[in-house]
Amino acid sequence: MARRAAPGTRERILKVASDLFSRKGVRAVGLQQVVDESGLGKSLLYREFRSKDDLVVAWLHEMRSVWWEATGKVIARYPGDPARQLLGIVEMVRDEVSATEYFGCVYHNTSAEFRDPQHPGHQESVQHAREIREQIRDLAAAAGADNPGELGDAILLIIDGIYASGAILGPSGPAKLGVSLAQQLIARHCRQEGHPASLPAADMPTGG
Repeated sequence: MARRAAPGTRERILKVASDLFSRKGVRAVGLQQVVDESGLGKSLLYREFRSKDDLVVAWLHEMRSVWWEATGKVIARYPGDPARQLLGIVEMVRDEVSATEYFGCVYHNTSAEFRDPQHPGHQESVQHAREIREQIRDLAAAAGADNPGELGDAILLIIDGIYASGAILGPSGPAKLGVSLAQQLIARHCRQEGHPASLPAADMPTGG
């Protein structure tokens, strides 16, 4: 009789794969390494994931859930204030880049590793980027921006820049300017009556 996977097996595999993929990159990690580090048999892994591509897609799906949960907490922190919610998301990204275990945005890294538009890892990365773009643009519209599309795309560019620069030059490099730049953009675009941009005073870093 085939051995039935214990509850939590899938989550255990994903946790190990997430750590390995984030630190080493997807291409550098083989399924055998996931098997070895998870302490599970290869048959159990293949019962949960038919291929490495399936595992990569499941991992990226999980990371998308992490983004939505994290940004949901930011939005809940500033109820009824979409301008502050926008800035809060940029602050969240800055804090993420400042963490010791930051190895770059998993979507930037994965799309760079798999340039073929048909590869499921690339497609997942593109879909995530599109969803974030829509989320940020919707917040910009709710904040009363004079041009929500332009503000949303500018904020997304800052977010992507923080992720990219932070991975190479660290949080004390150009990434440190991201929050202040976002503050200025949001204040400039969101001046309509009834949509006050209740933002903290801009504090541009100096030196470094």
